[in-house]
Amino acid sequence: MDLKEKVIASLKKHASGDAFSRLPAALPKASVLIPLMLRHGELHALLTVRSINLKHHAGEVCFPGGKSESGDTDETHTALREAEEEIGLPPHTVQVVCKLFPVLNKAGLLITPVVAFIESSFTPRPNADEVSEVFTLPLEFFTKEADHSCYPVPSVFGPTHSFMYTDPRTGHIHQIWGLTAALAVTVAALALGKKPEFELGFDLDDPASAFRDVLNRRLSKL
Repeated sequence: MDLKEKVIASLKKHASGDAFSRLPAALPKASVLIPLMLRHGELHALLTVRSINLKHHAGEVCFPGGKSESGDTDETHTALREAEEEIGLPPHTVQVVCKLFPVLNKAGLLITPVVAFIESSFTPRPNADEVSEVFTLPLEFFTKEADHSCYPVPSVFGPTHSFMYTDPRTGHIHQIWGLTAALAVTVAALALGKKPEFELGFDLDDPASAFRDVLNRRLSKL
């Protein structure tokens, strides 16, 4: 079994499927695409930098994604549509692996991560109105302590993670933190089957149970 097959098998063990299908229909929903690729025998992830002209989270690093629209058939459709709009990623070239457990953010938006493989040859075409930069980095980066810091601010993922990454191609320094960092850490741990060098904030063997409990507690307060 090669690396890609191992990663897909590991991730599918944690696929949410329809486990969260009974959530309130009125709850606003969004999806993010977590694009993975193989480069030189190593697993990489693709991230974007939001345009400084956006009203919310301007200039922050994130995964492609956005709110669900009336024409979307499901969470995966939302993620693929948004990725095509933001960075020109053709949906038919994407190999969707699975949906992971959704997360309810502080604004009450239910966000579903959709993990997928894309071709390493993909050349992004950023929509300048939404994205100022696209870059990739080794997924294993999100398991290392060297460029990681942790804030004592509680979140659904436990502590709030932050990483500082210097892109060797451009020299740009990116801070990856908050929900984006938490999702990256989660996918890195699950895909690589590797416990990070820092406190993860949930049980790596059964993460869905912890997230389901947190989500149910949050929903009960709405």
